[in-house]
Amino acid sequence: MSVHTVKAFDDEIGELRGLIAQMGGLAEQAIAAAMTALKHHDLDAAQRVIDGDKQIDAIELEVERLAVQLIALRAPLADDLREVVAALKIAGVIERIGDYAKNIARRVAAIEDHGDIEPLSVLPAMADMARKMVHDVLDAFAARDPAGAIRVCDSDRAVDDFYNSLFRVLVTYMMENPASIGQVAHLLFIAKNLERVGDHATNVAEMVYYAATGVHMGERERGAAPLI
Repeated sequence: MSVHTVKAFDDEIGELRGLIAQMGGLAEQAIAAAMTALKHHDLDAAQRVIDGDKQIDAIELEVERLAVQLIALRAPLADDLREVVAALKIAGVIERIGDYAKNIARRVAAIEDHGDIEPLSVLPAMADMARKMVHDVLDAFAARDPAGAIRVCDSDRAVDDFYNSLFRVLVTYMMENPASIGQVAHLLFIAKNLERVGDHATNVAEMVYYAATGVHMGERERGAAPLI
């Protein structure tokens, strides 16, 4: 490859990484904004999260276009090919994470008088854990850091444990407060969305590990599986 071709390829790889970072940043912000909207019952803020998901979808399409162009025109090999394919897959996973944030935002309107639902106060902590996993795994991708990817996978246990504990708390609350069943059911779905964000961050970590090392991550010991 000529110097010019190598420079063009490096620029395109850099652009691909930048798009993934942008997508991931938007997904992180969407999770935080959806939880803030839930906490304050802010319907306008929730709608902004819903509308903002279109931007994440648009960037995913741009990642797909650039990745296909790179493969078709540059014929990358070994490490470079793994990185391009990983970016393509990661974009799809981040899009799903954005969808979970959108799903949370859509439930804000259904949870009206949440001031009396005490378990709601612990959901933001779970959201912070899941959001940190997304942030850390994207850092690992940018740095081609397999050790960072492993740390993200390990932290998924804490999110699963948090979900299982919260599930029990919410079910108990519904049993003790039958009038709250409808609204607390929405909180259960939100908790499940956050647990799935953690799972998707783990999936990205496995892709990052493979892209960086060329080998698949071995089976990991996991904590107890989520209750539902």
